[in-house]
Amino acid sequence: MAQHRKIIELVVCLLGTFATTQVLGIGAAQAADTLVVRYGPFTEKITLLELQQIAQTGKIPSGYDIYTKGLSLGQRQQLVTALRTNVPISVVTMNNLLSTRIGSTILNDLSSIIRRRDNARFQAVRGALVLASTAPQGLSILSFIANYPSKQLEIDLPQAFKVAGSFNTAFWQTQRFMAAIEPRLSSRKVQLKLPLDASKPGSAEVQILKMDLDDKKRGRKIPLDLYWSKDVNSSKPVIIFSHGLGSVRTELKYLAEHLASHGYPVVTLEHPGSNEANVNSALVGKNRIMKPQEFLERPQDISFVLDQLDASNRNKSFSLTGKLATNNVIILGYSFGGSTALAVGGAEYQLEFLKQRCKENLAVVSLGEGMQCIAQELPENNYSFRDSRIKRVIALNPTTSLLFGDTGLSKVQVPTLVLAASADKTTPALTEQVISFDKLPNPKSLVGIVGATHLSVKDPNATLDQRGKIDTPISGGEIVGDQAVDVRNYVKSIVLASAAQLTPEAKKYEVFLTADYAQFASTQAFPIRLITQIPPEALAIAKELVQK
Repeated sequence: MAQHRKIIELVVCLLGTFATTQVLGIGAAQAADTLVVRYGPFTEKITLLELQQIAQTGKIPSGYDIYTKGLSLGQRQQLVTALRTNVPISVVTMNNLLSTRIGSTILNDLSSIIRRRDNARFQAVRGALVLASTAPQGLSILSFIANYPSKQLEIDLPQAFKVAGSFNTAFWQTQRFMAAIEPRLSSRKVQLKLPLDASKPGSAEVQILKMDLDDKKRGRKIPLDLYWSKDVNSSKPVIIFSHGLGSVRTELKYLAEHLASHGYPVVTLEHPGSNEANVNSALVGKNRIMKPQEFLERPQDISFVLDQLDASNRNKSFSLTGKLATNNVIILGYSFGGSTALAVGGAEYQLEFLKQRCKENLAVVSLGEGMQCIAQELPENNYSFRDSRIKRVIALNPTTSLLFGDTGLSKVQVPTLVLAASADKTTPALTEQVISFDKLPNPKSLVGIVGATHLSVKDPNATLDQRGKIDTPISGGEIVGDQAVDVRNYVKSIVLASAAQLTPEAKKYEVFLTADYAQFASTQAFPIRLITQIPPEALAIAKELVQK
């Protein structure tokens, strides 16, 4: 998901922030020398110089009723933050983005907001975005304004509301779903007698073995870290971690260390075609953000790593010879890695619907759906990558809405645990996890963390500083770091308990995978629910919202 967060939101924030009351001020910054905001017969003007002064001083001059009276204090602060935000992006990357289908859709929607006397709105917006990318400080709202080819820029506010009102509908549908089922969620206090605190580290010291694997057949070099301790033995499953798009293998380091301290070998690998290095290279115009082939390569990376670990496990010179249960494996995936985990667990890519859906207006989808649309370029409609060595799937905030079609998820043949966050804008829970959960076969569990966001489960060291980040319809508002410690503690408990289900200690850890423990672990900030079946009335609400 990081690839769209780093590129597409640069353009989308200019689109999405024209409207919705929380970001009206950001849209108000879109002008040349002067911005004209039109609402029916009423207009109001503000100059570029005054906008620059707002960015410098943090204060909005008196006399601008739309901005001072129409916006709350928080919204005015968001305006100042938006005006001060700069994002580096090369001209080549911006030009390449705007040449894609989603880039054209965004330009069309953005252009529909702007009023011009000629027919050059589309070209004007495109030119301003490209030229704004050449600014020394990077692309910003102010550099876009300064490069817009007109003396003044006039926006049609009703049209802006219409465009932004449908933006990232999946996220807003999730909020409506949560509001609808809240009365059905139990708030009772649970008293449990626990055998241990599963969120606490084990007694064994963790070590990390670094390996660099080379799949010459596919031309893939795969670095990995193997977390282990003296308590590792063949009675415990191997845990493989698949990272998210544009990320790194250390993004759940805290969890890998936790599991290893309890005697589980944890392998975190890097997918070379969809990791941070690949995205950074794309940002300077050297390659695509991700090739469609990556949807096929990622599951094969998992199987290749298992093959190599199996060979090493039988090598007498290997430090963990005979201690790795390479035929008893848990696949743990986060975000895009969650869909990778489901694929090797047996889920089948079914791309007919995806290819049809992705021809439609992409400006209204979430980043998760936008990423999945890259798969429309694949030549076939059906792909299967099940690896029989996978005995359990754990998918945190996975992307599933388009990749697996109507029945692809029904092909999973192992127990599955899915985690969803109610405030996730990147992979909205309703469309990416709730609806798809109903398609998974039993045994399965769905964990919902109310108030958590897409990045809440990530290691603080792998999460960008959120201070100053703009809260837009598609991103921002992330709860991370110390604020999300309760989320990560619960994740440590349930993943450890899931791993223990493949060991003689299964019964001891069963309690941590129950609805009662989810209730017990809930906090005021993060109510947690665990279900094994979506209640029919809740599922009906979910489907009704998605169909709207």
